[in-house]
Amino acid sequence: MKKVLIIVAHPNIAHSVVNKHWLEALKQHPQRFTVHELYNVYPDGNIDIAHEQALVEQHAHVVWQFPVYWFNCPPLLKRWLDEVLTHGWAYGSKGKVFQAKKLGIAVSLGTSAQDYTHDGAIGYTVRETLRAFELIANYVDADYQPLFAFHTIDSNDGYSDDALKLVLQSTRAYLAHLDKYFS
Repeated sequence: MKKVLIIVAHPNIAHSVVNKHWLEALKQHPQRFTVHELYNVYPDGNIDIAHEQALVEQHAHVVWQFPVYWFNCPPLLKRWLDEVLTHGWAYGSKGKVFQAKKLGIAVSLGTSAQDYTHDGAIGYTVRETLRAFELIANYVDADYQPLFAFHTIDSNDGYSDDALKLVLQSTRAYLAHLDKYFS
């Protein structure tokens, strides 16, 4: 089985409900996944580019996991993309590191699935909203996989029994998604 690098970008994982459960489940499978928490590794925001590139090179596939913030990723993941995906390494005539890798995203959203429809409050699907990640994957010549999205419970209801059941279901679904698309 090929090992997957899960790059987690959650600015406050200790107070997360969904991403924290996903993280705990992933860490139970160290033979399959390397969990790399950007905000824990780089609390000052200064990214070690060589280290990050070496991590990517050491893994068969990559998943970016994050909560959706204003229809995008948290700022440290954006910085990671800007600084780590360099010309000559990730793209360009010599940049082929992602060529044989599967790349995907796993996101939690603080609104209902109905909101992310053409008739919903957002007016676009999650895939349409996060199209930039698919474009990045295509640009670096990675094999972009279907995204995994969980429309979270209300943040004020994060610890009710019903909410936790949904989070646990999403955790099992996330692991199944990774098995299906990143094995």
